[in-house]
Amino acid sequence: MNGLIALVGSGEYLPVMEDVDRYLLESLNLSGRHARVVCLATAAGKEGEQSVNRWSNMGIQHFNKLGADVQALPIIDRASADDVQYESILENADLIYFSGGDPGYLYETLKDTCAWYAANRAWARGAIYAGCSAGAMILANRMPSFRLAGTQQGFGIVPVEFVVPHFDAIPAIWKPVVFALQKQLKNGQRMIGVDEDTALIGSLGGEWKAMGKSQVHVFSKERKISHKSGEVVLLN
Repeated sequence: MNGLIALVGSGEYLPVMEDVDRYLLESLNLSGRHARVVCLATAAGKEGEQSVNRWSNMGIQHFNKLGADVQALPIIDRASADDVQYESILENADLIYFSGGDPGYLYETLKDTCAWYAANRAWARGAIYAGCSAGAMILANRMPSFRLAGTQQGFGIVPVEFVVPHFDAIPAIWKPVVFALQKQLKNGQRMIGVDEDTALIGSLGGEWKAMGKSQVHVFSKERKISHKSGEVVLLN
């Protein structure tokens, strides 16, 4: 993936994230044309049509306000993820945004599908990947499952073991799980915590920085370093 990656802790499509999303759009070199944005509520696919439509409409309204040409695709299960009618739309997008929901469902729905391969071709030519909550979690090597007290496979695109969204809002009852995840890390491995209404933005092999309302936290096995908005974040 050669385009920017935005790992968002929460707040997708809300006014609090307008500055972050405007930054993403302005980073594109489009020779004067409007950015083509695709919103995917795939992670909410098990929540029913009303939830999917709500996230889709929020994405359309949000990016229309920012001056983009935006559409939401109803990719909500394996069948729709393999529907070839969506391939060219995804492949020609400038920014693909995955909103939140169930990270395990999102991963299993996208893995080895036409939609995922088309999105990867878009990112390879410089499109932006933006993922909030579940959409951020799937890019790590593994995903924590708080309810099951275990981990699930991730796509392994961002060089970290775990991405934990909503980090500053994690209930006290789940704090031991975060501690246990940190202790699983081996030498050289990292875990990322992204606070709500905050994003970690960067590129593979390039610079990363925190943006938004709060902080991004980088964990190794023995320590945690927190970064305020605008600060450079080292992942390697």
